[in-house]
Amino acid sequence: MTDPDALITRHLAGTVSQRLTESPVVVLTGIRTVGKSTLLRACAAAREVPILDLDDRPTLDQVLADPRLFVGGPREPVCIDEFQHAPDLLYAIKAELNEDFRFGRFLLTGSTRYTMLPRAAQALTGRAHIMTVWPLSQAELKKHRETFIDTVIDQTDDLRSHPISDTTRDEYVQAILTGGLPIALQAPSDDARGRYFDDLVDLLVLRDVLDIRRVRQRGALQTLTRHLAARTGQLLNVADIANSMRHEARTLHDYVNLLESVFLVHRLEAFGRTLGTRIAKTPKVHLVDSGLAAHVLGITRRKLELRKPATLSEFGHVVETFAVNEILKQAGWARNSVTFSHLRTHSQHEVDLVLETRDGTAAGIEIKASSTIDDKDFAGLRLLRDKLGDDFAAGVLLNLGRRSYRYDDRLYVVALDRLWR
Repeated sequence: MTDPDALITRHLAGTVSQRLTESPVVVLTGIRTVGKSTLLRACAAAREVPILDLDDRPTLDQVLADPRLFVGGPREPVCIDEFQHAPDLLYAIKAELNEDFRFGRFLLTGSTRYTMLPRAAQALTGRAHIMTVWPLSQAELKKHRETFIDTVIDQTDDLRSHPISDTTRDEYVQAILTGGLPIALQAPSDDARGRYFDDLVDLLVLRDVLDIRRVRQRGALQTLTRHLAARTGQLLNVADIANSMRHEARTLHDYVNLLESVFLVHRLEAFGRTLGTRIAKTPKVHLVDSGLAAHVLGITRRKLELRKPATLSEFGHVVETFAVNEILKQAGWARNSVTFSHLRTHSQHEVDLVLETRDGTAAGIEIKASSTIDDKDFAGLRLLRDKLGDDFAAGVLLNLGRRSYRYDDRLYVVALDRLWR
């Protein structure tokens, strides 16, 4: 069981405080039970302000009856938990800001993606800064801060000077199968963790999705969740899923959007810059948490020990999801502001994750679930390096081996735990 104290301190807390000095409204969004309310309580306690909890039915009824009553007052920021239950509250906030526009006035949390609430998007456009709260990162659990994004962008010498890793494969497997959701981390057994994951999926599919849209075929949502888990770390081919489910592709596109709106999955868009070669424009799909993905797929430590090729192949995709998500989490506190994408050409060259700064500097990350390196593993990274020229900062092959070293010009082999060590 994870130390509960490790689940309280979030790296994102400092960023939230900074954003409150730069925007009138800060909105924290993310999957249920990820720790948004805990983060909100910490921020509210530091400023000695109360929290308006809209998951509490009597409170919600009062807010729905008179939203404007709850958005003013002498103590700021006004902290509101689960704002999506009362979208009209955002109109009241807009009206309040029209009269008194100052930074740091409102701090909100929500379990629905902000852009999936049309009225909300209209109400606070240009007034709200949106921040995603991800599951806990590995370094947050170890109580130190990751710097991998900044390293691959402008401190590449550090990639070859890292000590030999002492993380075992078993330790990697444990971290990947557990994931970073706080309740899963505190589960006393694998069975208890599995029940939590099952309950979470049911809550998202049977409650939160239905709060956004009335869906008649709820079973299709649950089946789609399993198909998306089976494709985590792979191209999102909805037509292929529709064929497997014998369902209409157009409807499934809509359902994928709904599952994305409650943060069960997220898309990684295709790299957008022209490289003089044909590039696939299809996004990849990742589940929001590797532990959740592994559970839905039925991957366990025991099954991995049997070394069956099908299980190892599935695990490879979950490893990719784990690594990609660990890097995306760091964007909340990294010094460099980056966008994320993936690269895949029609000749099958690929880079699992591409990081790009506003000035065009880019780095590529390829992820392998083994400790054995082959020269062909660098094909996609070499293509990206050669096409981008001086804009290419580094290409990193993350793997489960122990050594980190320079492999070629601006190409590096790096142990996976370098993400958080």
